[in-house]
Amino acid sequence: MIMTATASPPEHPEYTGTMLCQAESLAEARAFVRVVISAWGLDDLCDDGALLVSELVANAVRHTPSRVLRVTVTRVGGNVVRIAVVDKSRVLPVRRCPGGGDVCGRGLLIVEALTTRWGADLLASGKRVWGEVAR
Repeated sequence: MIMTATASPPEHPEYTGTMLCQAESLAEARAFVRVVISAWGLDDLCDDGALLVSELVANAVRHTPSRVLRVTVTRVGGNVVRIAVVDKSRVLPVRRCPGGGDVCGRGLLIVEALTTRWGADLLASGKRVWGEVAR
């Protein structure tokens, strides 16, 4: 993974990691998010942040043709952390309502349950899917 700290105001620090868009990157993304959140002293958000990035990366791996993806962790407020995944697909995610026997389709339901808010933004060359975890 390539990790960078982007130029951002001190009250909203941001770290970005670029990794391959493959299942093996899930563990790398979780570790990245945990390190950043812990560095900010928000350890109680680590588990939710790690699960959130797992769902976002898994969706990118499963539903996009991207070769790489970018994970961004931003402290948007005192106790609020935004985690985003950027990929090259311009297809926005759709929350589904799977049946009891379905084995797929629960990722965005999990994202919704973990976050205070979440969304997806079209970019010039893809999309960003993000969620915010807070104390």
